[in-house]
Amino acid sequence: MYIEKYWDEYIGGSDDSLNLVAFLEDQKKEEISLSEIFDKIGLNKLNWNFRQTVEYLGFTHSNGVEIDFYFAIDVITDLAAILLECKVNKVVNLHELDEYDSPSRNIRIIVTPEEYNALDKVLSDFVQNPLEYDLSDMMGEDEIKDMAVEVNALRKELYELSKATEATII
Repeated sequence: MYIEKYWDEYIGGSDDSLNLVAFLEDQKKEEISLSEIFDKIGLNKLNWNFRQTVEYLGFTHSNGVEIDFYFAIDVITDLAAILLECKVNKVVNLHELDEYDSPSRNIRIIVTPEEYNALDKVLSDFVQNPLEYDLSDMMGEDEIKDMAVEVNALRKELYELSKATEATII
C-alpha cells in the first residue's frame, strides 16, 4: 500500500479512521464520489471549513448501528490519504486500511478538479494553523504540530499527483 507511510498514527490511526473505513465498506460500491461521501456523513454542511466540528457527522450502518465521526479534520486527512492511494494505484483495498474488521475489497474515490483544489486549501490551512482545529484540544501541542508536518507531506504528494493528472487530461 503506497500510503502506508502515512496510514498509521495521525492519519488512519483514530476512531474516526475506523469509522470511515466502516462507512466505505458499507457503501457496497466499487466507486464512490467525494461529494457522495460528504453528503452521506454530513461533511457537506461544514462548507469546506473543518476547523470546528459543529454539525453532527455520522451515518447509520446497514446493520442499524449509528456511527459518529468526532473530528471533521480527522476524516478529511484520512480521505486525503485514501485519495493519494487511489491516485497512485487506482484503488485502495479496505482490508489494508483495517486488517481486523474489513474484507479484502477494492474501492475507488472519484474527485473533481474543484474538489481537489478545495481539499488542497483545507489541508494547507490545517498545516498552517493546526492549533485552530478542534482536534488540537485532544492532542498536545507537539503532537498536533507533528501531525501537521505529516499532513503537509501528504498534501504535497496528493497535490502534485492531481496537477500531473489534470495536465495529462488537457
